[in-house]
Amino acid sequence: MAFATFAFYLFAVIAVVAGAMVIFARNPVHSVLWLILAFFSAAGLFVLLGAEFVAMIMLIVYVGAVAVLFLFVVMMLDVNFAELREGMARLLPIGLLIGVVLLVQLGFVFGAWETSEQALSARQAITPAPEIVDNTTAIGKLLYTRYIFLFQTAGLVLLVAMIGAIVLTLRKRQYVKRQDVLKQMYRDPKAAVNLVDIKPGQGA
Repeated sequence: MAFATFAFYLFAVIAVVAGAMVIFARNPVHSVLWLILAFFSAAGLFVLLGAEFVAMIMLIVYVGAVAVLFLFVVMMLDVNFAELREGMARLLPIGLLIGVVLLVQLGFVFGAWETSEQALSARQAITPAPEIVDNTTAIGKLLYTRYIFLFQTAGLVLLVAMIGAIVLTLRKRQYVKRQDVLKQMYRDPKAAVNLVDIKPGQGA
């Protein structure tokens, strides 16, 4: 067995087991840790496929930002595990029904799946040879030339979503001291400091 084949099966098994443990782990913190392991395994599979750029994005974005954010949020929130388990037991039949429906749909999809003989050649026709252009350079040229407007539009949509989230969660409370940066910058030192000349014997 070649090393690439062994690595593929290793990463695939770890990804499947980690994905299952994300669902079945009783502690939400453990679920997030299993999720991080699943992301690492998926990144390893992308490396084996020759998509190094996507693998690095997986590590930087999902592991470095999203998963760590989930971990900190779960650890900082005061989660009532007993109440969480009660809700899960109550909604378990509905979840099982949805799972069965999804499995049946996937069975229909894969049952009628047919791979065209020209699929591999059609995919390789638009893909530059790795000896000429590496994976990251090819993706960069494609994003910033052919799909530049779609790429910029996606960034604009994310920016609008971020601004909307900030506006919706912004709350101004009364009787709360807030920092006024401009007032601090332009304050008069004479008005900010009060010098008191205490004579000998006047101190309390």
